[in-house]
Amino acid sequence: MTVLLSRWQFGITITYHFLFVPLTIGLALLVAVMQTLAYRKRDGDWERLSRFFGMLFLINLAMGIVTGIVQEFQFGMNWSDYSVFVGNIFGAPLAMEGLFAFFLESTFVGLWMFGRGRLSPRVHLATIWTVSVGSIVSAFFILAANSWMQHPVGYRIVDHKAELTDFWAVLRNSTLWWAFAHTVLASFLTGAMLVLGVSAWHLLKGRDTQAFRRSARLSAAFGFIISILVIFSGDSQARLFESQQPMKMAAAEALYHTTTGASFSLLTIGNLSGIPIFQIRVPHLESLIADLSWNGKVDGIYNIQHAEVLRYGPGSYIPVIWVTYWGFRIMVGLGFLMLAATAWTCWLSRRRAQDRLQRSRWTLRVLVACIAAPFLANTAGWIFTEMGRQPWIVYGLLRTDQAFSPNVSATDVAITLGLFVLLYTVLGIIDGLLMTRTARHGLGPRDEGRPPQQEQGQGGETSHDLVY
Repeated sequence: MTVLLSRWQFGITITYHFLFVPLTIGLALLVAVMQTLAYRKRDGDWERLSRFFGMLFLINLAMGIVTGIVQEFQFGMNWSDYSVFVGNIFGAPLAMEGLFAFFLESTFVGLWMFGRGRLSPRVHLATIWTVSVGSIVSAFFILAANSWMQHPVGYRIVDHKAELTDFWAVLRNSTLWWAFAHTVLASFLTGAMLVLGVSAWHLLKGRDTQAFRRSARLSAAFGFIISILVIFSGDSQARLFESQQPMKMAAAEALYHTTTGASFSLLTIGNLSGIPIFQIRVPHLESLIADLSWNGKVDGIYNIQHAEVLRYGPGSYIPVIWVTYWGFRIMVGLGFLMLAATAWTCWLSRRRAQDRLQRSRWTLRVLVACIAAPFLANTAGWIFTEMGRQPWIVYGLLRTDQAFSPNVSATDVAITLGLFVLLYTVLGIIDGLLMTRTARHGLGPRDEGRPPQQEQGQGGETSHDLVY
């Protein structure tokens, strides 16, 4: 019971935290792009947009920091045996994330917040780009630690503990680089869909239409390109899982028997392990995903389970099938939905027919609803990745039921779980109200968003004019 409650507690906190992380990374980049356009074009609309979406970024960043701190304590409180086992490995990337990436991000976000009007436009612009780079680097080091759990490399076991032998092997981990690409690209897409959805809402209301047509066009074009890259990186990551964690991908397909020329299940209604009521399948697609072969062999759950028993000993190595099956499909389905939404928006907002987007009110309503799509896709993808690894907490080395804190009672975990759920519910309501209220407020008066002045030597302005 202690293990189950501890898993629920960590799962809830990390799921809630992961709502904010991708949006922080995505918004930081888009705000930096908007501010760059304002600086290069001396454009007041882009400046107002950078301020507007910058405020949404700051609200989200603050909530992400608050929710992220709790996870650090859970490693020691609920998962002490895990912390002892991986401490020598996790120390390096987590320390680098905290001392370098997070320090960089937090320092320069302060300069960006309070430096407006005090720093020159060029330096002020550099601060938001530094924040964006810092958030991406932070994600890299966090994913380095997580990817080691998925595919351990560069270690040796001494006294039942993993010791780091090659730090560069950890950073060169193939799992890390595909996870990093997929996660960061998905984060960019999350930011793009929020900007697009908020812009669509203001276009529906007829507010600052000229400015929000620009942000809609920017976010749609950016989101369309990123959607394609997200799908490509996800496909490559899935192919890597086929060789490193074959059980995860077999469970994602609910494929029980080894098959050549395996089809891919788009939808299954009924029993996933027996005879379903209804199915939609694409012939040979699963084999193409697995090894780019039309009639490629795809191992089934039963064969993989037998091989895992021979390798690791008795026990069940099958994750919860319905979670992996539906988690994978929700993630993929929403990914293609966002690709279609951004492509259609790009078509409607092309320069020769830019008013068509504003006239297509059903499109704008769909785009507002699509704000939820990346958050649902990110959550489903994370749940699929983490639960598909079960029963391992460190794949092939440490099982989840061997990693908890033996001296923590189920009652203690249950009490703290209830408190976390209550606290995070309150924080979620506050965050939702703040984000909604700020998003609805709009850009503000036009004179608040004057374009940045050129620096001395560019048009004759002095250093006293280097303000917004």
